[in-house]
Amino acid sequence: MAFNLLKGKRGIITGALDENSIAWKVALRAHEEGATFVLTNAPIAMRLGEINKLAEATNSKIIPADATSVEDLTKLYTESMEHLGGKIDFVLHSIGMSVNIRKNIPYTELNYEFYQKGIDVSALTLHKMLAVAHKLDALNEHASVVALSYIGAQRVYPFYTDMADIKAMLESIARTFGYHYGKSKKVRINTVSQSPTKTTAGGGIKGFTDFYDFAQMQSPLGNASAEDCANFCVALFSDLTKMVTMQNLYHDGGYSTTGVSSEQLEALQK
Repeated sequence: MAFNLLKGKRGIITGALDENSIAWKVALRAHEEGATFVLTNAPIAMRLGEINKLAEATNSKIIPADATSVEDLTKLYTESMEHLGGKIDFVLHSIGMSVNIRKNIPYTELNYEFYQKGIDVSALTLHKMLAVAHKLDALNEHASVVALSYIGAQRVYPFYTDMADIKAMLESIARTFGYHYGKSKKVRINTVSQSPTKTTAGGGIKGFTDFYDFAQMQSPLGNASAEDCANFCVALFSDLTKMVTMQNLYHDGGYSTTGVSSEQLEALQK
């Protein structure tokens, strides 16, 4: 059901790789709610994904951009404003990558070159996207920026290795830039800490299926789906959340505040 929550709003959505991506679901819901937007991803990711199908379904333009490049981001914002006919009202940062996780390198033995690459791609891209937008005055007053995070930034999950540190940095950037952008342009910046979600990226983490089941057992409402996350992001993009900023918002069915569930205790007794 659509409510025209984003009617007349213009946006930029990053990271839609395939139909399993949270960013893909966000794009579909934003379109349903009346938004127009540009889709963007790194050129190599676009070759691997199916973003053209999403662009056709949402009547959106694709502007390739390497989010680690200030030059590419400047081009992205400039061309997006030209195409959409004005400043940007919402941005989704859905960019994350860990070579250390892909190669199953344990936290105590991290490859630091891979570690720095992960920081650049998964955290500094948010700072760069915000800094370039600020310099270009590309965001409207009361615009909303949402970055996808994970509770591994607060708690230790051994399998999450360097991404735990990187997500903590991402959330810190959102808070600090949220202060400065709030003062200057009333722009709000938040991170969403989503449940384990069966996406292409999530499926690449060793032991993901077992942990998905563990979180499902712990969460009173169960794990939040990608579709549910898209609904939440749309709410954060809308004018209904104008006073919400600098927050890390848990969207996890109650997982983050549940110590242990009766189902988990019963499983241990078997």
